Amino acid sequence: MRYRLAVVLALATLLGGCSRPELRPAPATPQPTSASPTPAPAPSTSAVAPLPGFVVLTDLDPRIHADIRYATPHNFVGRPITGYREPLCLLTRQAAEALRRVQDAALAGGHSLKVYDCYRPQPAVDDFVAWSKHPGEQQTKAEFYPDLAKNRLFADGYIGAPTAHSRGSTLDLTLVDEPAASQPPYRVGQPLVACTAPRGQRFADNSIDMGTGFDCFDPRAHTADPRITGTARDNRRLLQRLMTEAGFVNYDREWWHYSLRDEPYPDTFFAAPVARSSVG
Repeated sequence: MRYRLAVVLALATLLGGCSRPELRPAPATPQPTSASPTPAPAPSTSAVAPLPGFVVLTDLDPRIHADIRYATPHNFVGRPITGYREPLCLLTRQAAEALRRVQDAALAGGHSLKVYDCYRPQPAVDDFVAWSKHPGEQQTKAEFYPDLAKNRLFADGYIGAPTAHSRGSTLDLTLVDEPAASQPPYRVGQPLVACTAPRGQRFADNSIDMGTGFDCFDPRAHTADPRITGTARDNRRLLQRLMTEAGFVNYDREWWHYSLRDEPYPDTFFAAPVARSSVG
């Protein structure tokens, strides 16, 4: 009797186990192969982490002027750059607060700061790299690199990948008289004049004379180029003194380019777009 009972119980257990649904592994995500590559999706606001501790500069100090060129067609590529969704200057709070001290000192001397570029997302740098691989795209050569072959822009250090701008404490800027003069808007298709031309001939930027225009890929844009003399040399030295005293360091190939010496993210390159939503 005990033997028969044991057999019945064993059969019941076996049948009960067979009635449970079979567990199947989740289907694997298809992986691209070399024969059928799949391009990486473009970064989106939801997929990219926000910028920690960043601020919109003009929120912190509305006295500083902004002319964010890469959000417009007026730059060396000739169109708005990927990642610049709004014409804003985003910076780490440390860099922005240091820049506010520079603005105080500039105003005391009758000038104001004007920023051209601040935080630059990594997708924008990727856009520059992609553009450099198309030799026929040279719509703005006559203004921004009139005497330099396009294929020398990276090699000669005028464009970098990666760039310190993507760390959030580097910016491009100039000085304007205060109150600032009006600046005529840039019109796509207007005649281009070399950035190395005299101030009265090149694009009518309301910057004080710095010897060349912004983003001028030419040795004369080097901060201490000996061909820049007189007022323009003095203006470069003034900007350098104001920025150095506030803890910034100049890149000697570009009179407009400065990085905060004690930047909070020296090894981090961010990808969030230039947009107010990126700073929360």
